[in-house]
Amino acid sequence: FSFRKLWAFTGPGFLMSIAYLDPGNIESDLQSGAVAGFKLLWVLMLATIIGLLLQRLAARLGVVTGLHLAEVCNRQYPKVPRIMLWLMVELAIIGSDMQEVIGSAIAINLLSVGKIPLWGGVLITIADTFVFLFLDKYGLRKLEAFFGFLITIMALTFGYEYITVKPNQEKLLQGLFIPYCQGCGTPQLEQAVGIVGAVIMPHNMYLHSALVKSRQVNRANKREVREANKYFFIESCIALFVSFIINIFVVTVFAEAFFDKTNADVNSVCVNASSPHASLFQNNNETLEVDIYKGGVVLGCYFGPAALYIWAIGILAAGQSSTMTGTYSGQFVMEGFLNLRWSRFARVLLTRSIAITPTLLVAIFQDVEHLTGMNDFLNVLMSLQLPFALIPVLTFTSLPGVMNDFANGL
Repeated sequence: FSFRKLWAFTGPGFLMSIAYLDPGNIESDLQSGAVAGFKLLWVLMLATIIGLLLQRLAARLGVVTGLHLAEVCNRQYPKVPRIMLWLMVELAIIGSDMQEVIGSAIAINLLSVGKIPLWGGVLITIADTFVFLFLDKYGLRKLEAFFGFLITIMALTFGYEYITVKPNQEKLLQGLFIPYCQGCGTPQLEQAVGIVGAVIMPHNMYLHSALVKSRQVNRANKREVREANKYFFIESCIALFVSFIINIFVVTVFAEAFFDKTNADVNSVCVNASSPHASLFQNNNETLEVDIYKGGVVLGCYFGPAALYIWAIGILAAGQSSTMTGTYSGQFVMEGFLNLRWSRFARVLLTRSIAITPTLLVAIFQDVEHLTGMNDFLNVLMSLQLPFALIPVLTFTSLPGVMNDFANGL
């Protein structure tokens, strides 16, 4: 084992792990904490482990064949299933892009104390993608370093909330290692399904199988291929462990502070704290419902304005970092399935336009609750798209004709 070699292979796994930290994930985390307390942590851990195994298969496919998943689909499938697969993956990418736009717009609104309206935040997110494309011209390694910086911001901001709230460590461990949900009903079950849809992203497998091609590997040499597979897997383990810890920060903060709280509880605290957002919570005994926007407001009421702004910075980092991974995924998918070589600029313009149009309409004509409510729908959409990525990955990595000596036994 060599740390120098591990460093050389480090990058693709962290770029891939950003999809485990997008605003859709954060929304799912805080809602599962507020709705089920610590009881669904084991679902989060299980989904992350399954996600790791699937990412490993996707990376192996890229390393062994020298082709990414979309290119293998193009070669192996007839025209009709190929087009169907492409459309489903595009749908997942657009859904993911919408979540990034929503998260960034809400974060900008919170940071500007409401001075920048939601539709203004949505329009600002058009510009940020092109900033990333500008960064991309300086080389992939620098872009990977920048994403590492954004992940560090998320770890620090959500870690700050964790230290401030001080969740019960015993309940945390119970939630992680006891796969049981006592007293759970339909809302908790919906959250459990939402966690799986938010964590395991379909287009992420296409992305990871392409990113590993950025490292030079002599595929004629089995030892080199085996070594590359080993280091990519170690790097993926480290990257997903970091994303898992950040997700735990969010779930446990909301589980400790806001599980079983009513609107009246929060309303009285916000009024006492002279929060301008106190009117968000009606003075009734209904169970508190939170989303990315309300989550920041509630943290500000209970733990001071710093908690609100630090939360918003974390959400902004999550939205911005996952923007570029969606752009890369879209490019690789289009090139692989259709043999279309668009410039990244044109590709971003198309995907972002499709993603922004419905989001902008909701931001202009509806309120923030309808905007964050779209995140729940989009997480369900991700769950429905999952088979369209799983079936090709599991099929091709078990075929000796594709993987040669590196085919899976199962």
